[in-house]
Amino acid sequence: MFVLLLILIVVLFGLGFLHPLWWVAAAVLLFGATRRGSDRGGGWIRRDGSDLKGYRDYEQRRDRQDRWDRRYSRQNRARWKREDRRDHERRG
Repeated sequence: MFVLLLILIVVLFGLGFLHPLWWVAAAVLLFGATRRGSDRGGGWIRRDGSDLKGYRDYEQRRDRQDRWDRRYSRQNRARWKREDRRDHERRG
């Protein structure tokens, strides 16, 4: 299906040298092929779920950043300084 669509788009772009209307038809077809069903995880060309993979990567980065922010927040740094000060006072 993908190969047929790609051949059709190439042929339409080639016919565009005869009449510019064919370029418009090819562009509309190409746009529809890449955007159709994007809310369901991709169009004809992106059947591998690459949109979902990109979102999963984004979610993982966001979660890692949230964990980092919680772990190294200003409040925790202040607690660490207090603990370090107490350890220093106990030693000497």
